[in-house]
Amino acid sequence: MSVRRVTAVMAAGLLLAGLPAAAAQAGPTANATVSVLHAVPGATVDVYANGKALLTDFKPGTLTDPVKLPEGAYDLKVTAAGAGANGAAVIQADDVKVPGGANITVVAHLGADGKPVLTPFVNDVSKVAAGKGRLTVRHTAAAPAVDIRAGGKPVFAGLTNPEEAKADLPAGTVKADVALAGTSTVALGPADVPVKEGVNTIVYAWGSAADKNLKLAVQTISGLHHNPSGIPGGTGGQAASDGVTPVWALGLAVLAAIGAISVGSARLAKVRARS
Repeated sequence: MSVRRVTAVMAAGLLLAGLPAAAAQAGPTANATVSVLHAVPGATVDVYANGKALLTDFKPGTLTDPVKLPEGAYDLKVTAAGAGANGAAVIQADDVKVPGGANITVVAHLGADGKPVLTPFVNDVSKVAAGKGRLTVRHTAAAPAVDIRAGGKPVFAGLTNPEEAKADLPAGTVKADVALAGTSTVALGPADVPVKEGVNTIVYAWGSAADKNLKLAVQTISGLHHNPSGIPGGTGGQAASDGVTPVWALGLAVLAAIGAISVGSARLAKVRARS
């Protein structure tokens, strides 16, 4: 697999994850909250930040716990598992700026052309009105444009890789599916999607339509009530009490195993997914 070198032009708070100990710092710094989702099918990898191991044996479908990282500049390199820090890069991003105070999920996934890419998404942790929750849908699959439908009618139309769409909805359950844009051809679902009050439920479509391995992964960020009792958390793993929400038909089977974070004891959570 050839190297996909990503030039870091991180405007508006975009970032890629790195090691806290490796951050370039000059005086007091603010922290960013970062999670990483591995959404490249069939590729178990190691992740290095500034030349040091960050994640090893990182398997498809795995989402890390959110961690606090100092703002600064990071070089990120993804290699085949066991290749070492000097191994050939599968994906590489250099001199990436991590802005303090941001809440980001970095996704390694297939682009629309089927080649691996890194996309940092800024998570919306703004408050939601009482009685409402937030639903965010992200297209990170090697697949054409899709419509996200509720009750058979498009709610988010023409979503392309790597776009996202979101809406604040009354808390409850939405029956949803994913269809090829402008058609009634269902690619994923249907399933009952719980929208929880004060929670941003983030659904990722990932995999490859051509290889027939499309899956969904789910992340939740809680504490978004208008008068929160605590700091917004996230559930890439065990960071908050919500856990990984089994949104699509009580979770869609996972290709995940728990990898090791070489710095600290942050745990990796299995994202339940099935096609």
